[in-house]
Amino acid sequence: MTMTHDILCIGSVLWDVIGRTQHAMRIGSDEPGRITRLPGGVAMNIAMTAQRFDLRPALLTAIGRDAEGEELLAECGARGMVTRFVHRPSGLPTDVYMAIEGPQGLVAAIADAHSLEAAGDAILTPLEDGTLGSSKAPYTGVIALDGNLTLALLTDIARRPSFAAADLRVAPASPGKARRLAPLMAHPGATLYVNREEAGYLANQSFDNALEAAEGLLAAGANRVLVTDGGSFAADGSKSRGVIQTPCPAVRVRRITGAGDTFMAAHIAAEIAGKAPADALTHAQETAAHYVSGEDDT
Repeated sequence: MTMTHDILCIGSVLWDVIGRTQHAMRIGSDEPGRITRLPGGVAMNIAMTAQRFDLRPALLTAIGRDAEGEELLAECGARGMVTRFVHRPSGLPTDVYMAIEGPQGLVAAIADAHSLEAAGDAILTPLEDGTLGSSKAPYTGVIALDGNLTLALLTDIARRPSFAAADLRVAPASPGKARRLAPLMAHPGATLYVNREEAGYLANQSFDNALEAAEGLLAAGANRVLVTDGGSFAADGSKSRGVIQTPCPAVRVRRITGAGDTFMAAHIAAEIAGKAPADALTHAQETAAHYVSGEDDT
């Protein structure tokens, strides 16, 4: 088929409901603030950032046939996403992520991605039936894959011939789901995007900084890793060329949710544009810092 996109984003596309307050929060707190509802999810966040860098993303996900799903699909289309490959299951509600953020960062969050998990490998059908690829003619483009998929499905993807030739960029949905990425560490085309805490879960040890984390993951069998560490240095490590790191610009943090996805998308876009590893890492750090500062309201 004629390619209508530059990157495939596979995983969660849902409604983000985020409450933000400038007041300190604790269990039982009831504070004034702002509540927003926007299209979100790891796959969607990556897609929206990729689009800002003139890449056209296509979504492989599950969106319900309920009113919330119809509205979400329309929002995705209006934002320029290719939605023709989206799986629309009957009888499953559209997924939702709900979070509260205070001045210290994320206070608490609940991710209801049960419909994506229930849909399973049905979302991957276009990569198997010849629409985008198949086991005999694997997809060769860039795929952003998020860890909201089940461990069983991620393990299956790591072994599928249809994914064997892809430039596979992988991110956990949260620190608690980081271990799900273990089957993909040694995939020859896989690049893992994790923060320092997530790297620790994957390697079963603690790290003091991003450089140590990248070196630890490579030693544990990863092919390539990008490790962030909040406002500190980020590292890019691969088996072929070792580890480099760049600093994060100092900014006032006004929001957290979506920062890692923004970093990942900006880095992918920079590499697609041909930037050298150090320049791509710097670009991703600067883009993510701009995002958490709240100056970027996309």
